[in-house]
Order: sequence, then structure tokens, then C-alpha cells
Amino acid sequence: MLDIGAVMELSSLSFSLNQAPQVAFPLARAGKDYQLAIMGGGPAGLTAAVYSARKRTDTVLLSHDLGGQVLWTSGVENYPGFQYIKGQELIEKFKSQVAQFPIDVSLGFKIISVEPLAQGYKLSLEDGSHFTARSLIIATGKKYRNLNVPGEKELIGKGVAFCATCDAPLFGGKTVAVVGGGNSALTAAQDLMSYAQKIFLINISSEMQGDPVLLEPLKASGKIEFIMEHKVTEILGKDSVIGIRVSSTDDVKQREIELSGVFVEIGLIPNSDLFKGLVDMNQRGEIMVDCACRTSRGGVFAAGDVTTVPEKQIVVAAGEGAKAALSAYEWLARN
Repeated sequence: MLDIGAVMELSSLSFSLNQAPQVAFPLARAGKDYQLAIMGGGPAGLTAAVYSARKRTDTVLLSHDLGGQVLWTSGVENYPGFQYIKGQELIEKFKSQVAQFPIDVSLGFKIISVEPLAQGYKLSLEDGSHFTARSLIIATGKKYRNLNVPGEKELIGKGVAFCATCDAPLFGGKTVAVVGGGNSALTAAQDLMSYAQKIFLINISSEMQGDPVLLEPLKASGKIEFIMEHKVTEILGKDSVIGIRVSSTDDVKQREIELSGVFVEIGLIPNSDLFKGLVDMNQRGEIMVDCACRTSRGGVFAAGDVTTVPEKQIVVAAGEGAKAALSAYEWLARN
């Protein structure tokens, strides 16, 4: 989703979410019956909150945190109105705008169930509280599939990245690795070719699974070394990435590679498990929506990366959130 990138030193990628100023929201009132419940606190959910508030829809926003994938990025260059803004700062602006309106917010607890009622839905949280709402907007986004190796989590934003479209300019003249073998990995390598000095493309399989039209230019570039039938076993570094350890899939061969960045491109997972059986999804688990963000169930709308809408970008998610809120308003007016 993240249309991000900034030409800056890697050392400045490190940031602390605790440094962000705290924005106060009205607390969600457990047991209250709302007109609309927005689930998710990324660009789609926050924009939906603004639009629903402007329509004076009695709304609650429920999310474990606010910001979504944007919080894990260094800087945003392609969001209208800003030549460059840090991901965290952009989310703070989203939050400040939401805080101007009387939107009740519940943070810190995951939603564990969504139960259809005769008139609306009951949402239960892990802390034991629950809310009811006549209509829903699902904006729970996607999460990156992780390598789950030592050093990965600690070095996110310090050389470990999940979006080459976003962060490729950060690695000008540097050596990087792309992990994966599908179209997302090949596209990432293609994005990096304009910036990186050398690219290692590491794939656990014996062949690349991506389309030949993407693969052939990479082979001809002279910049890419393909390491097939290997897996990353550790990402090295303390304050920033300095290298990786890789091993053959049979664990016979090991190798250490010095580099400055690791792009993990092994897929995204929709945060949609909670809604299976409630709305229709495609084979990837994305919620199917029409051009008005309507799902297969009346009164339930969805927006952002959790849906079938293509191009997972911040500006796209925000626009879809606005559409979902307007569609929910129209549905509530008729029902």
C-alpha cells in the first residue's frame, strides 16, 4: 500500500513511536448502540472516520492501534500536499483531523468476534467489552508476511523494508537483497535497479515463480545475482543492517553477505479472518467490494488493503475510506 520513498541516510530511518505527540479522542462507550462501527485505524479507517463525522453519523472507531503499515515506513513522497513527510508524521496529521470531530475511539484491544444481530452487529473485544452498530466499515488492512528470522523485527525501518516502491531511493549506490521469487519480488528488484549498486535475489525454490516479462530484464541488467534454493537464516546488524546469513534449503551450504538493505517480498496477508462467513472473499482472503465499497452483505462496507481493490497505496486507501463512509451514510438513510 505504501507509496513511500525518500533520499536520506539510513541512520535517520530509525524512529520511536513513543516520540509522537498524544492525540486525545473521546473514549468509546462499551455497550452503546452506534450507527456505524469502523474497524481499522490505517489511512482507510481514519479517512472513513472523518467523512462519517462530517455526515454526523454516530460512529465508533475500533482498532488495536492507529497508523497501520504507514508507521513502519520512513517517509512519504507521493501523498498529495506533501513533497516529503515521515510516515509517522502523516499519521499524526490524520489523527489530529479525526480528533476535531466527535468520533468515539477504542484503542489497544483487538476485536475477537463480529456477530450479526436482528438490527446490526455486535462487536466483542479481547478485554471483554462489546459494542453494537447498525452498519460496519471493515478497514483492517493487510500485514506483511515475515521471514521470522533473528534480526528481522529489530531492524525494521533500519534497513529491513517491505516495499521497494516506497524505499528504493534510500539505497542509492548500496548493496541490497530481495527475498522472494514471485512477481512482487521481481518488481521490487526492478524498482531497485535504478538505485542500488548490486542486488541479491534470494529464492527458496529452484526457479523464479514470477512472469518472464519481469524476469528477463533483470537477468540482462548485470546488477543482479540470483541465489536459488537458499533461505535467509539471520539478518545482521544492531543500529542498521550490515549483512545477512543464508543457507541452502538442505542446510549444507552457508554464506554471509555484506549489504545495507533487505527487502522482504514473500507476500501480504489480508487481516480478514475475523470476517469469514460474514462477507464474500476471493481466494486470497480479500473482501470483495463493488465500486461503492459495498460487500456481499447489506450494511457492511470495506475499504483499503483488505479489499479486492488493486494498487495498495496510501492515497488509494484514503479515497476508498471516504467512499465507504459516504456509502454507509446513504445506506443508513434508507434503512
